[in-house]
Amino acid sequence: MASSSSYKLRCSIPGHEMDVRGLAAAVFPDGAFVSVSRDRTGRVWVPNSSPDKGFTEMHCMSGHSNFVSCVCIIAPTETYPRGLVATGGNDHNICVFTLDQPQPLFTLQGHKNTVCTLSSGKFGTLLSGSWDTTAKVWLNEKCMMTLQGHSAAVWAVVILPEQGLMLSGSADKTIKLWKAGRCERTFTGHEDCVRGLAVISDIEFFSCSNDASIRRWMVSGECVQIYYSHTNYIYSLAVFPNSQDFVSTGEDRTLRIWRKGECSQTIRLPAQSVWCCCLLPNGDIAVGASDGIIRVFTEAEDRMASPEDLQAFEDELSKATIDPKTGDLGDIKMEDLPGREHLDEPGNRDGQTRLIKDGQKVEAYQWSVSDDRWMKIGDVVGGSNQQTSKTVMYEGKEYDYVFTIDVNEGGPSMKLPYNVSEDPWLTAHNFLQKNDLSPMFLDQVANFIIENTKGHVVGPAQPSGGDPFTGSGRYIPGASDGRTGFGADPFTGSGRYIPGSDATTGAPGGVADPFTGGGAYTSAATRQTATNIYFPKTDGVTFEQANATQIIAKLKELNDGAPQKHKLSEEVLESLDRLLVSVCGPSSSEQPPNLQQINLLWKASHWPEDIVFPVLDIMRLAVRHPQVNESLCGEEEGVQLCNHLLSLMRPEGRPANQMLALRTLCNCFSGRHGRALLLAQRETVLSRAADLAAVCNKNIHIALATLILNYAGCLHGQSDLEAKAQCLSVASTALESVQDKEAVFRLLVALGTTLASDHTAQDLARSLGVNSQISKYSSVSDPAKVGECCQLVLKELQ
Repeated sequence: MASSSSYKLRCSIPGHEMDVRGLAAAVFPDGAFVSVSRDRTGRVWVPNSSPDKGFTEMHCMSGHSNFVSCVCIIAPTETYPRGLVATGGNDHNICVFTLDQPQPLFTLQGHKNTVCTLSSGKFGTLLSGSWDTTAKVWLNEKCMMTLQGHSAAVWAVVILPEQGLMLSGSADKTIKLWKAGRCERTFTGHEDCVRGLAVISDIEFFSCSNDASIRRWMVSGECVQIYYSHTNYIYSLAVFPNSQDFVSTGEDRTLRIWRKGECSQTIRLPAQSVWCCCLLPNGDIAVGASDGIIRVFTEAEDRMASPEDLQAFEDELSKATIDPKTGDLGDIKMEDLPGREHLDEPGNRDGQTRLIKDGQKVEAYQWSVSDDRWMKIGDVVGGSNQQTSKTVMYEGKEYDYVFTIDVNEGGPSMKLPYNVSEDPWLTAHNFLQKNDLSPMFLDQVANFIIENTKGHVVGPAQPSGGDPFTGSGRYIPGASDGRTGFGADPFTGSGRYIPGSDATTGAPGGVADPFTGGGAYTSAATRQTATNIYFPKTDGVTFEQANATQIIAKLKELNDGAPQKHKLSEEVLESLDRLLVSVCGPSSSEQPPNLQQINLLWKASHWPEDIVFPVLDIMRLAVRHPQVNESLCGEEEGVQLCNHLLSLMRPEGRPANQMLALRTLCNCFSGRHGRALLLAQRETVLSRAADLAAVCNKNIHIALATLILNYAGCLHGQSDLEAKAQCLSVASTALESVQDKEAVFRLLVALGTTLASDHTAQDLARSLGVNSQISKYSSVSDPAKVGECCQLVLKELQ
């Protein structure tokens, strides 16, 4: 029957250039709300009096250097009677704005990774949650407390009405209740990441999760109700003033309205991810989605869009294409589908979907209780789970297939993404581990994949003898000893001692275990994994290549044209020449560098920035020498060296100086004084270095990746999670920009080294989504080392 209380479109606001990730109802003006987006902006929208019943942009806020992830309103005070707007971003910062200035009033810094959730409380308290696994409590522009206890990203936070009580929801599948900074209780029950929290009252709250369920909890610990209706991840919740009814949005393209514990209305949107929702004071619902459009829905007839606009929205929805391989519509057999006459029968509930065959097309319809009719929601492309003509998007990545696996009757189904280039057994193993399912199902799931991909199975590439860093051969037991590059180091190509390398034992044609020399031959046929020769990489990687003659010639050429006050005397040039020869030549035949030469090098490194690069090149080579390393990287001198190199690495600096400063820092790791200095200065050095990922320069990217790798090597085996989190974060950020395969490879080795044998670091990486970020490299075959190393990093994250 038709219902007067069903929601319909009020207006669509194409206000952002990228995904709308957060919404919040504003205190002022009446009926206004704030949106934030991946386009790095926040915008304030006010209702207008035009016939289209829409909203006008009143104010645009910009202060973040990366995506804006979340927003909340700080309640009005005497100082700010209109309230303040707080936004959190991928730049790790929280920006706080007034409603009339485009730039932040102030910025809160302290998180080590993306700030993805915010909540405000009484007396100006602000609670933030971050991918760095912590929540922080802020007051008067200062961090008062850090709430530590989650083992993965904190996706949701909320301040409860009772003073001092706070909630945090995490990718570790738990919710924690905090009182005065201490964890009072941990709520367990969700089977995947907790993505959203919403307060019902002093004693109750809702949570939503990637497990496609919504739960209602008592603060005392009991889960009193579980709601199922969504078919994919649920991202956000908002509670009506009656503290009973609520709305939710998710990855299944829907906004769902819940009344009296039941899903009373399902509104589909022409966008895959419906990221956020908020309730406006008049009861209207605003939602933000991955298409950059904000849509407002209302149940008030006088605010509903015109019939023409409602029809246009329905037409846009009907033109959507739905790929059955996402599994939301179940398995589809074209021959079993009914014709259009099936739409003459009414649906059983709002949001029910029905597929019909129209000639050679398959169309999807959804039942609308309020309109008492079937509405077309899209054309089904493919028509069967067996189609391979199109790729499917899942969690932001393209796959050849996304299967739906039903394990528990009545519970949410699970998604199994698969590419034909992957090993079905490894994919099955990962799927079982991710979903905490019994390994007994391994053969069953793997055979299901093989059967449903029509045999399109391409296993990992056969192990080759190529060195992963240099391309030269590496020793493989059973191969002829005449191979070039025997035992080559994978970073430098120089020979390294391999214990047992003179032994002839090992599996025929196998890859040698780099620690024992034993055979570890693997292939797709035996479904084992290739030996890991890539990480952990604990010895520093340095930049050794040098042509001393050319460096000195360039130095003299630039000196000839330098202003008189910067000219170096012949004695200084001669001294730098001798220093260069002594650090580049065979150590036994050359005089070691002396203190005077080192001091002259330090002074010359302060030459004007447009001509200093040959001096930096000499410094890069010199810091490898133990005496230079000790002199330049000692306690006081070392801080000066760091500051000088960091000043040359400014984003607006010269690329040659940026690259050579990075290479010098990398080479500092070759001595114990340099390592100690760089570990002490880690936070500053990595923060500045990370900015250079945005510079479009292959050599800078390789040097940056090497610096991160050297830090990862130094931190391997240590329990400094904050330091490892920064390594993971900087490596992850760099992978967003870096294209060069050698740089990508070194970043993958850095990730692998950070993760190897450290479960906490692995959990952190999972919570940061590192596996979905790097999985695109698993199929890279040119060079093969990128794909091989990526697969091994993914194995660490299983």
